[in-house]
Amino acid sequence: MRIAMIGTGYVGLVSGACFSQFGIDVTCVDKDERKIASLKRGEIPIYEPGLEELVDANAKANRLHFTTSLAEGVAGADAVFIAVGTPSRRGDGHADLSYVYAAAKQIAEAIDGYTVIVTKSTVPVGTGREVERIVRETLPHADFDVVSNPEFLREGSAIEDFMRPDRVIIGTLSERAQEVMRALYRPLSLFETPILFTKRETAELVKYATNAFLATKITFINEIADLCERVGADVHDVARGIGLDGRIGRKFLHPGPGYGGSCFPKDTLALVRTAQEHGAEMRIVDSVVVANADRKKKMADRVVAACNGEVKGKTVAVLGTTFKPNTDDMRESPSLDIIPALQARGARIKAYDPAGMEEAKKLLSGVEWCADSYAAIEGSDAIVLVTEWNEFRSLDLERVKSLMKRPVMVDLRNVYDPATMVEAGFTYKSIGRSDPAPLKS
Repeated sequence: MRIAMIGTGYVGLVSGACFSQFGIDVTCVDKDERKIASLKRGEIPIYEPGLEELVDANAKANRLHFTTSLAEGVAGADAVFIAVGTPSRRGDGHADLSYVYAAAKQIAEAIDGYTVIVTKSTVPVGTGREVERIVRETLPHADFDVVSNPEFLREGSAIEDFMRPDRVIIGTLSERAQEVMRALYRPLSLFETPILFTKRETAELVKYATNAFLATKITFINEIADLCERVGADVHDVARGIGLDGRIGRKFLHPGPGYGGSCFPKDTLALVRTAQEHGAEMRIVDSVVVANADRKKKMADRVVAACNGEVKGKTVAVLGTTFKPNTDDMRESPSLDIIPALQARGARIKAYDPAGMEEAKKLLSGVEWCADSYAAIEGSDAIVLVTEWNEFRSLDLERVKSLMKRPVMVDLRNVYDPATMVEAGFTYKSIGRSDPAPLKS
């Protein structure tokens, strides 16, 4: 089989590489000439564990190709995937579908013979219907079906998520299109992966509903964490206690500085806007959007409080700038709120991130970027642990203490044990856990 993947961003590149690993001939298309040239040289524009090796192996096997010519990629393809960006539209929060619709028109101009056009991009309900209209208007006699096939790839574990997914959602009532999609995903039958065929509109909504629900779980446990601090409870024990309930589950009950990334912020906002357009109330998700934005803005206050109410003239070491570990993605990261807020209060910022500093430099000014954790920590008055990279989990506490002016740590990911930190001589602040007393001998 042959497929074309329109867009070589996170979703398009990972999906294209994984389909090629299934033995399918894949052509990834992007209008960015520099990006395509880099991909042909084996240079991967995003950080994702295992992706470089996967791309290299399948390119050498002549199953994975890259081109700027959409016509070249689409010609003779059994299926064409639209995997372009759908960022939040400035001003109203709606998903910007201009790239999706432009791709649909170009695909219509290039298809020859029956083709399944698949929206892989995250799109609001009704987008598939509009894509179908555009293709039909552009090429009235075209033989095609439009299918919704949302992605559920977590940055940092995207390859595993594609190869061993919880489920595959395919939105189409066309038996012909279903046959093509079954063939594409047939390798997953080895793992008995559930494949759910639905109406197109249902599939489009599943993606938004999934992300909104997960964002709600995160926001819920963050608010419970705030209450724990007030009443002397431990949020981790609360999360464990409710997570053992099979109706709730343990995942996404980890307190922190608020969610970020490429999906949750824009998808929750887009879902709220879609509901408003159709006269439906989305009070819970609307509250989640507001609460999460407020939480990220308030994280700097925790740092200031740990520094006795004043950071002016003090040096703060920030460990981790990306929104989560194992990615270089800075989109909507809490660090984008925390660092400028501390700078506005007069703090000097030294920072280190294992993979995200090049992206962070484009978004944050006035930061001293360091070669490693200890370089960032040296001479600091406080440490703020923002992203839970593995290398931050076992810092040499004696060395850390010796490098600091004052041994203060604000752990926004609850990586360390409070009692251990106090015993080591640190002023330690975390999320949803009361201040510990020193361990008794």
